[in-house]
Amino acid sequence: MKRIYLTLCLAISSIVAHSQKTSVKWGEDFKLRKGSTDLQVIHADNSGVYLQESHMALKAYFVVGATLRESAALVKVDKNLTEIYRNDFNKELRGKEFVQFFPCEDKLFMFSSDYSRRDRTLALYAAAVNKNTGELTGEFREVATFQKDEKSDDIDFKIDYNTDSSKILIVSSVKGTENNEYKIQELDKNLRATAKPITLRNEFERKKYQLEDVLYTSDRKVVLVGRMYEYEEGRKKKEKFLDFTNYNIRIYDEKGKQQSEINTSFNGRWLFSTKLVQEKNKDLVLAAFYSNAKKGKTIDGLLVQRINVNDGKIISTSEKQINNSLLSGDADKADNDDADDDKEETREERKMREELSKMKDEGEGFSKNMQFRKIFYTADGGLVILAEQYRHFVTTTSSYSSSGSVNGPSGQWRSTTYSTYLCGDLMMCKIDNAGNIGWLQVLPKSQREIIQGPSSTMSTGIGFNTSYFLEGNRPFYSGFGALQASGTIQLLFNDSPKNSAVTQAGQKARTIGRFAKSDCFILNIDEASGKLKRKVLFSNADVPTAMPRLGAIIGNDMYVVGKTDRMMGKSKVAIAKISAK
Repeated sequence: MKRIYLTLCLAISSIVAHSQKTSVKWGEDFKLRKGSTDLQVIHADNSGVYLQESHMALKAYFVVGATLRESAALVKVDKNLTEIYRNDFNKELRGKEFVQFFPCEDKLFMFSSDYSRRDRTLALYAAAVNKNTGELTGEFREVATFQKDEKSDDIDFKIDYNTDSSKILIVSSVKGTENNEYKIQELDKNLRATAKPITLRNEFERKKYQLEDVLYTSDRKVVLVGRMYEYEEGRKKKEKFLDFTNYNIRIYDEKGKQQSEINTSFNGRWLFSTKLVQEKNKDLVLAAFYSNAKKGKTIDGLLVQRINVNDGKIISTSEKQINNSLLSGDADKADNDDADDDKEETREERKMREELSKMKDEGEGFSKNMQFRKIFYTADGGLVILAEQYRHFVTTTSSYSSSGSVNGPSGQWRSTTYSTYLCGDLMMCKIDNAGNIGWLQVLPKSQREIIQGPSSTMSTGIGFNTSYFLEGNRPFYSGFGALQASGTIQLLFNDSPKNSAVTQAGQKARTIGRFAKSDCFILNIDEASGKLKRKVLFSNADVPTAMPRLGAIIGNDMYVVGKTDRMMGKSKVAIAKISAK
C-alpha cells in the first residue's frame, strides 16, 4: 500500500523570541541526507525529540532496471535540539514497505507492510525501537493481515489510538465492487491483542457510502460515521453525479453487532460537517454545522447533541444560530482584491475559481466548508471545539512546445498538476458539561497554499477528497497548531503582518500566499470567557518558515519543523521548540 508523506521542512540557527509567556527556540541547521523527501516530528519525551526523515531506497534490481520503495531514518535530538543519533533501516526493511513510526505510551514502534500478489494478502508488521540507540530491539512481527476477495479490491488501513491513547488501533477497510468491510484491531504497548478483532459490514453500495470517522469507545464499542450519497440527474442528458444526502452514524458492540443508529435529522436542519467525541468515559458528544436547506450555501448554525453510548438515544440537544456576518465573507473575492504580496491571482487560478462558482452544488458546497479540527477538554468538565474553513482542489495545466524538427514529431504536450489548499476562518466554541453551547468566537483568516506535483484529477480538472484513510500531512504552512496550558488554548498560525489587528468576526482578512514573508502569530483563547488576544510570536522573514500545523506536543511544549528554500544551493532545515508557560 502506498503511503504519501509531506515534503520537507525548515532552517536556520538558534534564535529566541517571546510573546507573553510563550518562548521559541530554534536549533542549529539540520543536515538532511541526499535524496531525502520529507522531515517531520513524530514524537517527543523528556529525553528529546524524534524525527522521521523519509527517503527512497532500492527494493529490487533487474538487468533492465530497478524498483524503489519508501524508507525512513529515525533521528533524535536532545532538549537543546542537538542531534544525538540518526539511523536508517534500509537493511531491516528489505522486502517490505515502510509505513510509519508510531509511539505508544513509553515505547516507539516502526510499522512496515508486505503485499503478496499471489495470495492477494497485505501483511502489516511492527517492531519496537530502542529509543536510546534508535535500533530495532528485535525482528518484525506480523500484527495484522488484510485479504482481497478480488484483484480489483482496494485495501486501506490507518494506525491510530483509542480514546485515552493507551492502546494502538488498526482500522482497515477492504473496498470491493459491492459492499465495504471494516475491521478494528486493538493492541497494547507490547503489540499483544487486547481483544478479538471486530469486523463490521454494512449493506451500502461502495460508491454511496464514504467513511468519515471511526470512534472506539472506552468500553470497546465502535461508532462509524459515514456520509451517504445518491445519484442525481445532471444538467446534460444521461449525466449523473453522486449527491450527498445525509450522515449515517451507527453504534456496534464488541462482537460487531449493530446496537443502534443515531438519527441525524433535526427539525429540518441539514448537517454537512460533523465531529463525534466521547467525554472521558462518559457520553458521546456530536457537534455539527448545519444549513436550513439541503442546497443552502452558508452555515446557518451549530448543533450539539449529547448521546447515550449504550443505546444511542439523544440525551440533550443544543443549537446556536450563526449569522453570516460572523464569517469574513467571500474568500474568493478576498483572494482577488486583497491578496497580500501575491498581487493578482494567476490566470489559471482565476479560471479555476470561475469554474468552481459555476459548478453544481453537490452537497459538499464550496462555501459550506467548515471542518472540525481539534477538541480540548476543560477543567470545568466542558469542551472547546475548534473548526476551520477548508477547501482543497486540484488543477492541471497543459502546455505545448514545438520541437522545430522537420522530420520528427512537431512537438509535445506537457501537463503540470497543482494542489491548492485554502484555509480560512477559525471558529471556536465552548460546550459546558451539560451539553449547552456557551461562547462562540470567529477569527477571520485567509491562507492560500499551492503545491506543485502529481495528483489525481477529475474530468473537470478539479478533485475533492475527505476520506477517513487519506493522509493529512498537507498543506505545509497553512492551517494552525494548538496547545493547551493554564486555562488557555494557544493557536499558532502563519498570517500576513497586515492582519495583526484582525481579531473579530466580520473583519476582512488579507490573503497570505507567500509564507516566507508571513508572521507566525499566537492567539490566546481564554477557556472560560472565550476572549481572544493576538500577538506576533516571530517573523518568518527572519527565521525559517514555520509549519505549526504539523507540530508535535508534549506537555506545554510544541516542536515544529520549518524550511527555507534557496534558489541556489540546498534548503536549510531546523527544529523549533515552542514553550507555553
